[in-house]
Amino acid sequence: MSEIDQMLAANGEWRAEFPGGLPVAPARKVAVVACMDSRMPLFGLLGLAVGDAHVIRNAGGVVTDDTLRSLTISQHLLGTRSVVLVHHTDCGMQKTTDTDLADLVERTTGHRPPWVAQAFTDVDEDVRESMRRIRATPYLLSAEVRGTVYDVTTGELREVKDLAAPHHSQARGGPLQRGRELGS
Repeated sequence: MSEIDQMLAANGEWRAEFPGGLPVAPARKVAVVACMDSRMPLFGLLGLAVGDAHVIRNAGGVVTDDTLRSLTISQHLLGTRSVVLVHHTDCGMQKTTDTDLADLVERTTGHRPPWVAQAFTDVDEDVRESMRRIRATPYLLSAEVRGTVYDVTTGELREVKDLAAPHHSQARGGPLQRGRELGS
């Protein structure tokens, strides 16, 4: 039986505990941006239930243009206002560089990816950079943006402070959020 066949079979067992129809808007009005690493059981480690939060995952949990697209939809259409970033120790994105990965893909497939991987060496600094990018995005409505690092060996989730920015986003409510263009 293939891995996907096993997953489809497991769905029958899971359906017995399925909570039923839930509202499309997350109950806790929070969006989680996290790495795709399989060692991070986000719902358990954050105390979330089905329907509580939007979860956006990608390699490294970096804030890409597509992450900002998803956060914009989450906030404007579905009412989230808090964002928590969950990066982790021993991340694969710390084990390469943007150039090395692009070179590997090109050697393997004959095609160089049009995107940048956004590899990093310092997980705490990458969390801070991700928080800054969210706070600096003028079309987001975040009331709170916080970052964390999950330790894959101990299960501990620790908060990363960004001393360069306020803990709660205070950059919101400017002219663009009020529907006016700058200079008008």
